[in-house]
This record gives sequence, C-alpha cells and structure tokens, in this order.
Amino acid sequence: MFNIGQNVLYGANGVCCITDITNKNIAGNDIEYYVLKPIYSDSSTYFLPTHSIGGQSKIREVISENELNEIISHLPEIDGWIEDKNERCELFKNIILHADCAQLIRLIRAILDHEKVQQSKGKHLHIVDEKFLKEAEKMVFDEISIVLHIQRENVLELITNGN
Repeated sequence: MFNIGQNVLYGANGVCCITDITNKNIAGNDIEYYVLKPIYSDSSTYFLPTHSIGGQSKIREVISENELNEIISHLPEIDGWIEDKNERCELFKNIILHADCAQLIRLIRAILDHEKVQQSKGKHLHIVDEKFLKEAEKMVFDEISIVLHIQRENVLELITNGN
C-alpha cells in the first residue's frame, strides 16, 4: 500500500504524487482509491482503486537514487534492431507495461540509435516507434528528474552518455 504524499510511477502517465486516499460509492460498493496528480501536469487527476489487480500492475514506487545511479553507471546494452514490426511492437509494449527503468532506458537508446540510422538514409522513424519513444521518455524523464533533482531537459544526455 502506498501513502499520501508518496511519489509513484503510474505507467505512461509518468510520476504522480498520491494526494489522497479516498472512498467512492460505486453501485452500492465502497471502493478505496488513490488520488494521483501528475508531477509535471496540472491538467489531470487519476483515480486508481487501491485493490485493483490490473491497476496495481501499472503503479510502482519511484526508483531509489542508489538504484538509479547503478543503472546509469552500467547503462544497458543496446541489442540489434528488431526488423519485424509486430515482434518489435510486442517487445516495446511489454517494456512499457512493466515500467522497469533499465529496460525503458534501453528501449529509448535503441530507438534513438535506430533513428540515427534512418536519418543517415534520409528516412524517419516509423510512427509506432515514435509513439513508444515518447511514452518511454515521459516515464523515464519524469522519474529520473524527480529522483536526481535535475531538469527533465538534462535527462536525455544522462541516459545516452551516462554522465
């Protein structure tokens, strides 16, 4: 169970603060909810049932500074690009779903590396790859900027260069 005031990663919504834990009566059932406010957006509020199995798979504690420094000091290797779009999309979906910071960084680095190859050929990224890149960046940039107390604009250099 999470606590009021705690920062959590809520899937592709990025880092949110739990501003309240409240009950709502839905169809005669009292259901307890986390009230989540995104750290970098004032326009949204999310309500996540505290005991929803599906919802719990989309929320996790923000990584610790020590864990993050360990990941950055040993940046995940970039595997070869998966040419089969369906296979690549399935892998990327799983990485986004599991929200593992190291795997998200690996995904971002792989897509950016592929983008450079595409640009050298006068081509662009496939729109699906762009979508996955933006989702992963939101999750990672929010989390790293909160944990390391740095501007979101500085995160890309950190995860691509490791410094």
